[in-house]
Amino acid sequence: MPSGTTPDADRGVYGISVAAELVGMEAQSLRLYEARGLLTPDRTDGGTRRYSANDLLRLRRIADLMATGVNLTGIGMLLDLQDENRRLRREIEDGGVQVGGAD
Repeated sequence: MPSGTTPDADRGVYGISVAAELVGMEAQSLRLYEARGLLTPDRTDGGTRRYSANDLLRLRRIADLMATGVNLTGIGMLLDLQDENRRLRREIEDGGVQVGGAD
């Protein structure tokens, strides 16, 4: 990658210890969230987790929800709904979904 460029936000570039430090969590918490299906980091061929910028945003969102008292099951449901909402909005913007009845 040429100097001065940033990686794609979906590309896993951070190891677990760096990702944990960047979001202010313990590495064990990141493992737990993965085990609970709250995020899915990339893996190297050797199986090492690699977290993307989008994973870090998701981890911060998890931390924010936990701070408000939402449990992990609730967080999973909220994140799923937010992901689905984002996907549907993209489809609408791309013209893939018609809103309302056809005239």
